This record gives sequence, C-alpha cells and structure tokens, in this order.
Amino acid sequence: MSPAPIAVTCGEPAGIGLEIAEKAWSALKDDLPFFLIADPAHLPGSVPHVLLQSPQDAIDVMPNALPVLPHPFSAPCTPGTAHPDNAEGVIDVIAHAVDLAMSGDASAVCTLPIHKKALKDGADFPYPGHTEYLADLGGVDNVVMMLASDMLRVVPTTIHIPLADVPSALTPELLEETIRITAKGLQTQFGIPNPRIAVAGLNPHAGEGGAMGDEDATVIAPVLDKLRRDGFDLAGPLPADTMFHAAARARYDVAICAYHDQALIPIKTLDFDGGVNVTLGLPFIRTSPDHGTAFDIAGTGKANPSSTIAALRMAAQMAQSA
Repeated sequence: MSPAPIAVTCGEPAGIGLEIAEKAWSALKDDLPFFLIADPAHLPGSVPHVLLQSPQDAIDVMPNALPVLPHPFSAPCTPGTAHPDNAEGVIDVIAHAVDLAMSGDASAVCTLPIHKKALKDGADFPYPGHTEYLADLGGVDNVVMMLASDMLRVVPTTIHIPLADVPSALTPELLEETIRITAKGLQTQFGIPNPRIAVAGLNPHAGEGGAMGDEDATVIAPVLDKLRRDGFDLAGPLPADTMFHAAARARYDVAICAYHDQALIPIKTLDFDGGVNVTLGLPFIRTSPDHGTAFDIAGTGKANPSSTIAALRMAAQMAQSA
C-alpha cells in the first residue's frame, strides 16, 4: 500500500499560502503526493485542481492536478485583506488536518501561514500561534520549535520574548526539557539514533569564566552534565559566535540556542529560502514554511514557494524515518 499523502492546510486564504501551494504542486507533482485542504472558491486558479472524496485519492490525482480536499469557508477571499468571517474556517482546517494525521490518513501535516490577529479578531482564537494550537490538538503540553535545512538545524530554547527576559526564562527545567524533546525528535522523526547536540551559551564567549555573566556556569553547564550522565552526546555551553561556520556545523546534528535570534540569524543567513519550521514533540509530523502571510504581495504572483517545497520534502523524509 502506498504511504499516505501529506495534508497541507490552507492557512490564511488572503495571504500567499494558496499561491505557493499551487506553485509547490507544479514543482513536486512527480515527486511526492500531498493534498490541500481549502475552499476551492479561494484558489488562484493558476494550475488545474481536482476535488477529492478521500485523502488517499491524492496519490492518483497528484501527477495531473492539485488534489484539493474541499472545506467551504463563510466568505470570499480578497488577496491582501483578511476577512473575519473566514477565521473559523482557518482554525477548522488545521484541526481537520491533525485528525487525518492522527488517524493515519495523512502521513504528515504541512501548515501554510496563518495571521494570528485575523484569527483573534474573527474567532477569538485563544492561542499565541499555530504551535500552541497544534500541541493542544495533539494532547501534549510541551513542544519544541526547530528550524531546519540541509545546512543547519537550530532550536531556540526561549522564543518570542524580549531579550531582557531571556535570562530569567532560561531555567534548568526548560533547557533540559528542550534537549530531551529535541533528541527524541531527531531519533524518531529524522532517523538519527544518537544525535550530536551542541548547546550555545547565553553570554558572549559562553560567559568567559564568569567575566561576562554566570548563567552559562550556573544554569546551562549543570544541565548538560546531568544529561551526559544519562547518555546524551552534548557539547557546550559553547560560544555562539564560533558555532556556525562550516567546520563547526559538521560536528553536530542540531544546535540548541538560548534565544530566538541566536538560533534564527545563522539559519536564515545560510539558507533564507530553504529553512523549514518543524515542531518536535507532537504525536504527528508537522512542518511549515518559515515565513508569514505576506499580505503586501498576495495575489501578485511574486511569492517564492521554496520554503514550502522544502517543508513538504522534509515532511516526506520524516514520514519515511518515523
């Protein structure tokens, strides 16, 4: 029996998601099967599409047309302008995709960008973003955001908080949990039995013996020592400014970073269009392009599908390893 296709959520229909879904189909139609969950009336129409009765039908449809699992929305779509009446539809599509992944009818979920303000305004969406909603749907409390490409994998331990709040948020408990979830994800979804993990220090020069802050010695190092005793292959805490050149990257499978920009600047510098957002710790595979709705170019045909194509390819590879 053929592997199940990947479920792709439409995201905010007024953004660039539907356009890049069509472009991704053009690039991948002969390589891997996926289906888009969306309102057919919202599609830009630059490629042929076929409405599915069942997700499995996408395998036969894929070479000739974009497979679409129809999900009617309440309002039309105007590129660049989110309609509040469509917020509930965006949320329901995500839940539908997760149901299909949990049941085995989809091998993975690839989520196209949502607009959090539009969901809050239109449906009182109670979650900070995609990831927290997916965790709730999957029945887990804690997940990890990883940005990945063929050149680098990075995990920020703290994410969308002010830099001034990072030292207090970077607790031993959070760091240990982040490392454990990351290691398990690399083992179960990336086929790396003994992942090599590099951990960045918080301060310049990893604190330089306390001269530039003591968090590296008092918070990070004890956690790494504990996990090494449990068998983890860990390097660190390392000076972040020497972790990301080619020779250094060859020595690890993932870099755990202290905060958002410490992780995202190197991967976006190395592979801006090819970076993929992966959520580790879910009971299903989830990838996403590493960009937003881009309302300013929606409907113009200018959207670059590279990150979505990379996200779909990575989801297929992860499904094979799982």
